[in-house]
Amino acid sequence: MSILKKIQESRIKEQELEWEGTFAEYLEIVKERPEVAQSAHSRIYHMIKDAGITEKDGKKVYHFFEDQLFGIEDSLERLVEEYFHPAAKRLDVRKRILLLMGPVSGGKSTLVTILKRGLEKYSHTDRGAIYAIKGCPMHEDPLHLVPQHLREDFYKEYGVRIEGNLSPLNMMRLEEEYNGKIEDVKVERVLLSEEKRKGVGTFSPSDPKSQDIADLTGSIDFSTIAEYGSESDPRAYRFDGELNKANRGLMEFQEMLKCDEKFLWHLLSLTQEGNFKAGRFALISADEMIVAHTNEAEYNSFISNKKNEALQSRMIVMAMPYNLKLDEEEKIYQKMIAESDMAHVHIAPHTLKVAAMFTILTRLEESKKSGADLLKKLKLYNGEEIEGFNEVDIEELQQEFPNEGMSGIDPRYVINRISSCIIRKDVPVVNALDVLRSIKDGLYNHASISEDDRERYLNFISMARHEYDEIAKKEVQKAFVYSYEESAKTLMDNYLDNVEAYCNKNKLRDPLTGEEMNPDEKLMRSIEEQIGISENAKKSFREEILIRISAYARKGKKFDYQSHERLQEAIQKKLFADLKDVVKITTSTKTPDEQQLKKINDVIARLTDQHGYNSTSANDLLRYVGSLLNR
Repeated sequence: MSILKKIQESRIKEQELEWEGTFAEYLEIVKERPEVAQSAHSRIYHMIKDAGITEKDGKKVYHFFEDQLFGIEDSLERLVEEYFHPAAKRLDVRKRILLLMGPVSGGKSTLVTILKRGLEKYSHTDRGAIYAIKGCPMHEDPLHLVPQHLREDFYKEYGVRIEGNLSPLNMMRLEEEYNGKIEDVKVERVLLSEEKRKGVGTFSPSDPKSQDIADLTGSIDFSTIAEYGSESDPRAYRFDGELNKANRGLMEFQEMLKCDEKFLWHLLSLTQEGNFKAGRFALISADEMIVAHTNEAEYNSFISNKKNEALQSRMIVMAMPYNLKLDEEEKIYQKMIAESDMAHVHIAPHTLKVAAMFTILTRLEESKKSGADLLKKLKLYNGEEIEGFNEVDIEELQQEFPNEGMSGIDPRYVINRISSCIIRKDVPVVNALDVLRSIKDGLYNHASISEDDRERYLNFISMARHEYDEIAKKEVQKAFVYSYEESAKTLMDNYLDNVEAYCNKNKLRDPLTGEEMNPDEKLMRSIEEQIGISENAKKSFREEILIRISAYARKGKKFDYQSHERLQEAIQKKLFADLKDVVKITTSTKTPDEQQLKKINDVIARLTDQHGYNSTSANDLLRYVGSLLNR
């Protein structure tokens, strides 16, 4: 379908959603679908909830944020359950400004943008439908027309509570246009749109000397004073401030704590009482969620000033630390690159993972209790199994440093270095070494990085490089071993048969001759020695393997060579050791013979077909692993 056709269809759908009727007709809609009269906070909560919620590893996953925000599930769960949910239930939390506080490029602005775009889209659905008094610049809630003394009766009949008073403009229109007949007031459906300034607003601080409070609350239209005769006539007032236009939805307060105090005081009444002062009128009611964001340094400076206590007490502060999960950080980079014009560039497998490894290491704190070094901690946080650690240990690690993730390298820096690497390369292929080199070069040009931090970061680059060396060798190993998984399984099964016979003091039976044999000690030791199991420790290691197999069997889970981290490492090293000389000779020979050339071509074909490389990156990998083996 052409883009023009899609635009036309979209326009038709919007036209189909249009509705206009009287207040009396609107009440019929409220009786049938009370959700149309819900508050802004309630609408945002149900928008998130309606997108779907599942559980993963005991934590709630909100599909509303899926494929947009990565690795901050804990923060999102806290945000929804501690702010949006109670606010939707009309608890006092709804009278608070939501302040997202965290380091730069931590996802705060992205989160707000997702809420804005989601709210616009949700207003097009039946569940998210919004109705307003027709012609009102603030798209005011029609239920404000119900007089105060009848609102209790209205609640008994419709089950809907009404908050807020009719605005000065609509009060005048009610008398002059409708002769006080509330049932005749025109009501229309409103589709939220930030572009059209309907229910979604943004306020950014600028120079305090030039910025006017009218940007928030609207202003007098002096050209109409002669016509209407008074500045206090609501028809002579422009209800076009951000607080006016964001009514019924959401207003983003960018860099809130950089604002001049006079702008912030207006929020005190709005959050607590649901109204604000504008011009020479009585308080104007507004139903909107105020969400702001700031960094930790500005927040600490703000709370240290006693003058800010009143505003501080009207805030719910949600910490938004950096992501600490390796796989999720990789997804952030994948998303950023996919959204660029360089998505066609071939990025070799593990490149973004190695970059993410460096980034996460800069955000972690060295544990003083558990004995887990930063690399182990990184893997544990990523959900990988590490010998000697369990879920309780992971919880203790997370609790040891409550502010972990509030500092370190931000994703923008790393994606900038990856981008620089992509642009500089003549061949449209980028690998892990290219990116690590680019990250290292950038550290010397980063003015905000101290000398001590630079030394730490260089060490993290070395750690990421070492991890990549091991990954690279394993990649080549798998490519050289035809049908790697089957070879690993066969070797493990053979090892386990012998271990079981050894521990149970049984004999093995030769599958061909039927002859009884003693356990193959040479085979078992050739595998165990790969991970430094001594002669004295072999018995306890073998018994531990059998215990693990038994535990898996009780849980109905299948035990394979990846079910035990050290056994997996031993199997991999044994397979590689058996092939090491072949790999070494094949990858480092400058003039390979016909047989070696065939082997190289087979390996490259396997790397490209099964492991995600292209011919250039596969050749680069082989050359690099060859140099590693020759050191």
